[in-house]
Amino acid sequence: MRNLAALDACGAPLYFRDTMVRRLPNENPGPHSPDSGMTAGVELGAADRAIILIHGRGTTAESIVGLTDYLGLPGFYVIAPQAHDFTWYPYSFLESIERNEPGVSSALATIDTLVDRAMEAGIASESIYLLGFSQGACLATEYAARAASRAGAGGFRLGGVFGLSGGLIGAPGTARDYEGSLNGTPVVLGCSDVDMHIPKERVDETAETLARLGAEVDKQIYPGMGHTVNDDEIARINAILSVR
Repeated sequence: MRNLAALDACGAPLYFRDTMVRRLPNENPGPHSPDSGMTAGVELGAADRAIILIHGRGTTAESIVGLTDYLGLPGFYVIAPQAHDFTWYPYSFLESIERNEPGVSSALATIDTLVDRAMEAGIASESIYLLGFSQGACLATEYAARAASRAGAGGFRLGGVFGLSGGLIGAPGTARDYEGSLNGTPVVLGCSDVDMHIPKERVDETAETLARLGAEVDKQIYPGMGHTVNDDEIARINAILSVR
């Protein structure tokens, strides 16, 4: 087991394009920027696939890029945005979305810009992957749920979404009123059954919501694991990354 606990604990957005349905923000209110972070792998213009790595609370883009040592990423452009002041939003992801603004909207807009840039460079959405740990996992899953309506009625398929020790953002009882389809996007969700930051019930809710949106969800709950990443999660992610 690789202890990446130094990577976080999670929080939520306004600035919706449609106030009745949870969509991606149509602007970046700050404080985060898609131009802050680090890259690795193949240059964007030469890559045929891309992966966006989203770090946890209190850590850095560099820390999560360290995961690339364990991932099969030939031909990948790797981009890891850096959160302003090392945190994407101030409170737990179990707080109301409004309480964590503008951090979450800014983070989601940052991810959306990075997806746009990859697609503008000629990488299809089906070849773009998201991986997040803790706060980063909360953002990766929330982004995926909202991105289901990104391309309109046709839906939006990503290469894969990997949420490690995290889940959808918002207080208990938050309406999961997302629209669209993820068109079979592979999703890996992994978490401990005793994670001090992430209730198992939220992971279950996240899996159910993404499956309802058309994702192919692989949810794994690990007894007694704690807030970290393990080898089985890495193996499941690599199995998806290996499919062309």
